[in-house]
Amino acid sequence: MVKKEHRNRVVFASLLLVVCSMTALSFAAVPLYRLFCQVTGFGGTTQIAIAAPDGVFDRLITVRFNSDIAPDLPWAFRPVQREVEVRVGEEKLAFYEATNRSEETLVGAAVFNVTPLKAGLYFSKIHCFCFEEQKLKPGESAEMPVSFFIDPEILRDPNLDDVETITLSYTFFRALSGEEQTKGRGARTAIEGKAASAQRISEERKI
Repeated sequence: MVKKEHRNRVVFASLLLVVCSMTALSFAAVPLYRLFCQVTGFGGTTQIAIAAPDGVFDRLITVRFNSDIAPDLPWAFRPVQREVEVRVGEEKLAFYEATNRSEETLVGAAVFNVTPLKAGLYFSKIHCFCFEEQKLKPGESAEMPVSFFIDPEILRDPNLDDVETITLSYTFFRALSGEEQTKGRGARTAIEGKAASAQRISEERKI
């Protein structure tokens, strides 16, 4: 009888440990996945840099700019320029413009990626409006800059020899309210769902 109770305690403790481990992994999965995408460029995730490299190379790549907006955010959102030509290693500055068409102050947040997806590993942004929430009053417009360069390491990757055009896509979503943010996991899931939707929109457009 004593042995049976001891065995039951061991089984219960083991199950509890499994449940706790699975819970911890579920919360760790998102940041770990983000880190994986950042390091590898998986899914068109761009890189972050402090400054452009010293060398500029002759290879020219056309960078196109795409914009989308979620149905629940009554803003107008567009790239100021449709495309630019950039030399590998050269820092470029581009702008997007957003206008709040509603009668209330709204906060938006942008997610982004590049296509072809394999170019994400070599597309580095120095400054990007997607790093911060954007607050616009009724009728207010704002120009939002993004500075970037194409990493010279792209020249060493034969898998990228065929890339002549890279499309940088942003999708704006309505930011979660304070009440929604306090819902914890539900809010986190909503944000990740929006990011996944943005990627799907970009891949479907295939600009």
